[in-house]
Amino acid sequence: MAEVRNKQVVLKNYVVGFPKESDMDIVEGTITLKIPEGSSDVLLKNLYLSCDPYMRFLMAKNTNVGFGNYTLNSPLAGNGVSQVVESGHPDYKEGDLVWGFTNWEEYSLLSSAQIRFKIEHTDVPLSYYTGILGMPGMTAYAGFFELGSPIKGEKVFVSAASGAVGQLVGQFAKLNGCYVVGSAGSKEKVDLLKNKLGFDEAFNYKEEPDLNAALKRYFPEGIDIYFENVGGKTLDAVLPNMRLHGRIPVCGMISQYNLTQPEGVTNLAHLIFKRIKMEGFIVTDFYHLYPKFLEFVVPLIREGKVVYVEDIVEGLENGPAAMVGLFTGRNVGKQVISVVCE
Repeated sequence: MAEVRNKQVVLKNYVVGFPKESDMDIVEGTITLKIPEGSSDVLLKNLYLSCDPYMRFLMAKNTNVGFGNYTLNSPLAGNGVSQVVESGHPDYKEGDLVWGFTNWEEYSLLSSAQIRFKIEHTDVPLSYYTGILGMPGMTAYAGFFELGSPIKGEKVFVSAASGAVGQLVGQFAKLNGCYVVGSAGSKEKVDLLKNKLGFDEAFNYKEEPDLNAALKRYFPEGIDIYFENVGGKTLDAVLPNMRLHGRIPVCGMISQYNLTQPEGVTNLAHLIFKRIKMEGFIVTDFYHLYPKFLEFVVPLIREGKVVYVEDIVEGLENGPAAMVGLFTGRNVGKQVISVVCE
């Protein structure tokens, strides 16, 4: 049996406040490239790992968000693209490409239940299955179309608009005939939204002393759909600017994840007065729509009607910096780690 190196990113300290690179550690062990006799598990060689804000919750000691936290001195885990090395499950065979929930390590021996889908479309970059063709893509699709219920001509605001999900929501909205404005945290990202991703307008929220006034400037008639990625002060400014019967799909609240005391929202009464539908969601509730989603998005990618911006770092040793960078605005587009195996 071949035994090979297995580099891992493990959680060294439970995170309080903003994560630090020192909260994670790079360790090297070995793994035998063989599954146990009679096991239905699958042995995977990890190719690309998805770096996502929700992982911050799992790095804390107790978050009470409904799914398990990471264990100290064990690998981080998240969505990734892998190749099957050996399989004890009849649905997967050696050489298959898959995406699902895997560990931050070079090789993983996992339950087949952690695999989401086998990869069928290989004429697009494999890394896309951590983003546009994976969890973020499904999040954008389900949140915007299933919860946002868009109508042609409506006004759409997207926060964290250059991120893994936001960049897709904006493009889906434009394809649906909507007027779209995005917010981001740098001139580079604002330019990206307007010049490459096709948003009608975009602004740097860090340069706006009054977010309420900024939204009135871009949405003088109000907002029909707000795709929520940020929370806090942004949500508070959006609520008075929503139109009657507006919709707010809530995907994330990244501005709040590292605060020991979350910010309060003072304008919630507008939910009543304007009959606004505000609904949080978890993407796993919508994975039954994945085949329908692929039918929708793959032709758009092939035809160049949807583009996707990735920020790929090479090597697991750069994983901790990539994770920390999510919360400082370092990345431009979807943050991906390319795993380099021996």
